[in-house]
Amino acid sequence: MACEKDLKEIKTEEEKIEEVEEMENTQAGVLVLKKVPEFKMSAYDAATGHYTEVSSEDYKGKWFVVCFYPADFTFVCPTEIAAMNAKYDELKKMGVEVLAVSTDTKFSHKRFAETEPLLKDLKLTIGADPTGEVSRAFGVMIEDEGIALRGRFLINPDGIVVAQEVQAPSVGRSVVEFIRQIQAWQHAYKTGEVCPANWRPGKKTLPVNTDVEKMTGRVGDYVTIEELLS
Repeated sequence: MACEKDLKEIKTEEEKIEEVEEMENTQAGVLVLKKVPEFKMSAYDAATGHYTEVSSEDYKGKWFVVCFYPADFTFVCPTEIAAMNAKYDELKKMGVEVLAVSTDTKFSHKRFAETEPLLKDLKLTIGADPTGEVSRAFGVMIEDEGIALRGRFLINPDGIVVAQEVQAPSVGRSVVEFIRQIQAWQHAYKTGEVCPANWRPGKKTLPVNTDVEKMTGRVGDYVTIEELLS
């Protein structure tokens, strides 16, 4: 009987490969330049105060951002949500939709929005991912804790992830810097030009779409370090 048990515990090579693939699929990876993962989930729409359903289909042809955060009723998370909410009207004017997501239920989201002082006048929609399926699809699930990392993904109108930022739970992200990045990405998408470090609207871009040969090895003729840091 002992031998039989030992034999049963020996994994085939096929089973080992499947385990490795499954582990890789649930670990944080790079989604940049890839199609946004398809998703569908329940959500709480704070603007209306009602539960709803959201899916990747809702955002087709739009700029949108998916912001994962670890959990409701925590400490850094409401500061991030409040900061994003404070810039929500500005983002809407830029044509950018925002979806926050955590592994809490829609019921938790509603109660969180109603009781946390920082979330007064919340307008955002918060997706509920209690099974972790969406968090896994984006590669931000912390399996042994059942929560998501701080993952923020910017998707262009073609459905391609153009930027992602993933952080451990202890430190919040900058909404101001994120808006600057969106402005740069929208400009590059529209014009075909590329944006140097610290670019903001009104500053110089690098016209590689027209002067690529002249610029090669001579970027400093187009922009100085002083201009980059100004």
